[in-house]
Amino acid sequence: MKRIIYSIYVDVPAKEHFGKQEPARIGKYNKHTKARKVRNAFNKHYNRLLESKQQYSKAISVPFLMYEYDKQYQKFEKYFFKNYPEITGYEIVNFYKIHLLCELAKEYDEILYLDFDAIPVTKESFFDVCNLSKGIYVYNNNAVVNIHRVPINKLIESTRSPSAKFYNCQAMLIEKGHNPENDVINTGIIGARKEDILKLDYFGKFKDTLDLMTKLKDEKDGMYPKNITKMFRYDNETIFSYKLKTNDVKVQWFDDKWHYFFQNQHFIPEGTKIVHAVCKDFDVVWRYCEKHNL
Repeated sequence: MKRIIYSIYVDVPAKEHFGKQEPARIGKYNKHTKARKVRNAFNKHYNRLLESKQQYSKAISVPFLMYEYDKQYQKFEKYFFKNYPEITGYEIVNFYKIHLLCELAKEYDEILYLDFDAIPVTKESFFDVCNLSKGIYVYNNNAVVNIHRVPINKLIESTRSPSAKFYNCQAMLIEKGHNPENDVINTGIIGARKEDILKLDYFGKFKDTLDLMTKLKDEKDGMYPKNITKMFRYDNETIFSYKLKTNDVKVQWFDDKWHYFFQNQHFIPEGTKIVHAVCKDFDVVWRYCEKHNL
């Protein structure tokens, strides 16, 4: 049984986080300001974020691979900019992490992917606790789709919001004659075995998938109001959810211990295994590690 843990970090300029047609601000939410804060946090905590994964890998005796802005990535990026100029640098990075998942599945039986802001805070082996034969492990974000129950014709959220991903995937499924039921996937942590990754076939007919997304995004007289289609983008998690449904891939949901979605709570519960620090408040995570001698 060959296993691997991997992560990536590519420093994407703030202007490359969003599409050219997207507004820089939604209400009080300034996208470029937030993107700069994210970059600064990663740069400041880079060494410790890397070490946390290396230490976990060593503790459970599973190799770790780190991917960054190297020739392999540059080749992938160049291909996307040439063939899909509508895709942003941020979106390319997120497609790249799935590309690596597919490539590693050619060699490894079981794989654990960690976003660079996903921090193991345990010495317990993910592979020993989580049975990957029952399906791909990802986090389910369904609970925060249109959390304030705004009428659909008045809903305005970021293109990266769970709501945007839900309606975008729903539109794709309906367009292709599938049941519109879908799940909002967070790919910050992925646990999967080779067989399920191959069945997912993420990049199979990839151009057709992007063309479908473009059609739905630009549709003038479709079934969704304009405020909804304006949220549609080329999101890796939307495609992940779409592929799970269309290729009938088994899926399992991470619980809050193995994927603790650390957003704005300002605390980490005891018993947590992996902290996904989406808020980028890494100092809270380091204090938790020190308290528990990790």
